[in-house]
Amino acid sequence: MRAKEKTGNQLLHQACCPRCRHASPHHFSVGDRGRKTTKEIFDYYKCLSCGIVFLWPIPHNISKYYSTDYYQIPSSLKNLSAAAELERHKLETVVRFKPKGKLLEIGPAYGSFSYLAKREGFDVSAIEMDENCCRFMNDVVGIHTIHCTDIEAALRKIGPFDVITLWQVIEHLPDPWSVLNAIVERLNPEGILLVATPNPESLQFHLLRRYWAHVDAPRHLELIPSSVLVKHLKKLGATPLFITTSNKESARCNIFGWETSFYAFSDKRYIKGLLYWTGKIISRILRPVERLGSLGSAYTAVFRKDRK
Repeated sequence: MRAKEKTGNQLLHQACCPRCRHASPHHFSVGDRGRKTTKEIFDYYKCLSCGIVFLWPIPHNISKYYSTDYYQIPSSLKNLSAAAELERHKLETVVRFKPKGKLLEIGPAYGSFSYLAKREGFDVSAIEMDENCCRFMNDVVGIHTIHCTDIEAALRKIGPFDVITLWQVIEHLPDPWSVLNAIVERLNPEGILLVATPNPESLQFHLLRRYWAHVDAPRHLELIPSSVLVKHLKKLGATPLFITTSNKESARCNIFGWETSFYAFSDKRYIKGLLYWTGKIISRILRPVERLGSLGSAYTAVFRKDRK
């Protein structure tokens, strides 16, 4: 997959784009700044054709970079209900395009959004990689959740659905393109797919590059421009209905991006505090700018499966 070629005195490292197979020069190297699960350094490349930024090679055992405290599971359904209110904007987006039906959430964590969707009247199922989250979803939240890392295989056994959601999930998938193919197959005609993911065309990524919190090496494997996602899904027979980088989901990612990116520059407690507040101040200053165009740190895209 990786080739080396010499141009003058410069040694260029390249990899093949996982989607379009075009040459992709080395973009940057970075360690696990967010969770500090390892001291390894990871290489990201940017496709010259489609603009995808991707990690290569993908670690063989990617699950080891998800620490046991990756999710802070609520202690009760009451606590989940309180925390879930922060996710209500997601439900409002779903209901805008599909007010009822069978809903599948891929990667629900401990189920804040799924819980709200169930209360709204949706028939909810989920697929989740984390075993503890699955147990909580099944036993406490009362939502049928499949514990599985092979999403394609799981999709073949369930559905079809009226709504499928991936909230900040697609960037974690080793092969998001095959998963998207399987998702569209499992949608009913005029079914809705919602994807929210970090935006590699954002202001933060242009300024911070490898230091951007939403790179989150090595857990984020591909940062996908919205235009690439639209092009791929159109070929599968899914029409884009709505794309934005200025909704509540993006605003939350904007704040997290600035605060966490700066916070990670030091391991010293008192310095981390100063850096955190620096990020918070910058976030407030740049809030109006990040609402413009496609500059927000995450985009939310809604697609409808075409009738044949």
